[in-house]
Amino acid sequence: MGRGRTSMRTSAVGAVCAALIAGTVVGLAPAAQAAPSVRFVDITGDGGTVLKANVVAPADADGSHRYPLVVLPTSWGLPQVEYLAQAQKLADSGYVVLTYNVRGFWQSGGQIEVAGPPDIADASKVIDWALANTPADPQHIGMAGVSYGAGISLLAAAHDKRIKAVAALSGWADLIASIYSGRTQHVQAAAVLDGAGTLTGRESPELREIFDNLYSSNLDKEQEMIDWGKKRSAATYIDQLNRNGAAVLLANAWGDTVFPANQYADFYEKLTVPKRLELRPGDHATAEMTGLFGLPNDVWTDTGRWLDHYLKGADNGIDREQPVQLKSRSAGGYEGYPDWKSVGATRRKVELAGSTTIHANIDSGADGGIVFLSSILDQVAQLPPVASIPLLPRRWAAVWQSERYGTAQQVRGTASLHTTLTPTKESGTLVAYLYDVGPLGFGKLVTNAPYTWHGRTPGEPFDVDLDLFSTAYDVPAGHRLALVVDTVDPLYIEHNPSGAQLTFSSPSDDPSYVSVPVREQ
Repeated sequence: MGRGRTSMRTSAVGAVCAALIAGTVVGLAPAAQAAPSVRFVDITGDGGTVLKANVVAPADADGSHRYPLVVLPTSWGLPQVEYLAQAQKLADSGYVVLTYNVRGFWQSGGQIEVAGPPDIADASKVIDWALANTPADPQHIGMAGVSYGAGISLLAAAHDKRIKAVAALSGWADLIASIYSGRTQHVQAAAVLDGAGTLTGRESPELREIFDNLYSSNLDKEQEMIDWGKKRSAATYIDQLNRNGAAVLLANAWGDTVFPANQYADFYEKLTVPKRLELRPGDHATAEMTGLFGLPNDVWTDTGRWLDHYLKGADNGIDREQPVQLKSRSAGGYEGYPDWKSVGATRRKVELAGSTTIHANIDSGADGGIVFLSSILDQVAQLPPVASIPLLPRRWAAVWQSERYGTAQQVRGTASLHTTLTPTKESGTLVAYLYDVGPLGFGKLVTNAPYTWHGRTPGEPFDVDLDLFSTAYDVPAGHRLALVVDTVDPLYIEHNPSGAQLTFSSPSDDPSYVSVPVREQ
């Protein structure tokens, strides 16, 4: 079993290497210049674990002077050649670049620690090695990465003062808010991570237990899981990160089904260092994907500008631009804002009047789509998940609609739901969806979010306050907004006992509503 799996992993890494190197050659072919030097090395990480890595240095590096260093930890499940195209571009512009396979994956040793203490110690060991074995400048060190590499880069900057700049692309700042938001398991996202980890790496017993407890909804282990996640979240170390002073670029996609944009935006607001937040259409890591093959890519272009300014002192203007840059899922270019609070400063309410009861355990037809596939379709073809709002069965879905809007409504930021809920069981799950509804009644999904409760007294009402996932979406003139609430969605694990019913009400002294952030035009 072990020998066959190692063989499969070796064959797969060869295929991935070939594909990425081919993409690199295509991306760099137009430039008639000396190629940066590339060498594959072994680095001894924390506890003696061997990390497979490669070093890409400027073509003219001869040991006579030092260059800024950029360290790139790999994404979850990808080998160390993942960043070869971008590493060569960075080396062309005067950086020593070291990319390494994080422990537990592919040919690196150890087990998958999910950005635990050994991973953070590894990052510092890699920097130590680079300073001793390459012409890297100890005063100008940066880290960057996609997904897993982004999370490790943020955590490393909070623990290693030598790191002066970070570009964290499609990463997380709060692991629990990402895969357990609203106290609800994001089961499709977890299954993707679990499957990729099983195929390309070696899960630690601790990680296997975390996944098993997540899938089984083991409430006895809930706090243990939360504590495990906090230890692996940069948000836990925000004070250290601010004290260390590294300049932080955060970039993510509106439809990221693994690490939703909300947790990045919340983290961004707490940073006091030089910072920038970029949010674009797409799903997890899809906004950065073309750049991994050396093709033109906004995310990687801004990453280069960020590193150039904060590691090389380049006066390229990135520090003078509006620090929050958003691109709508619907159309148009980038919009700049002075901070995240300004994005949703203007809000419009849709009243959720009356009393509505729905039955649980049946999917009404409203759902958030399929992990990766739905948001990619939205990214490339502006085709988000759709539902016929008039045909949604009211036995299983509560529906409220706004008036028709006379002008386009540019939804920007985080919509929030407030309602009074009376369940017939002590546990349960609801999923809220905001739709853009056209004249024929077809709704395009604007955003959604799940919410789970346990230990409530049946028949006793309680308040529900839920932030939907942040987004940027343009509702055309003549359309409505609709809020739909049901109890089943394939993206999430639901906790509704058989026969459960949910009643939503709007007391006169505490009316229910969904508050929608819009951009003033």
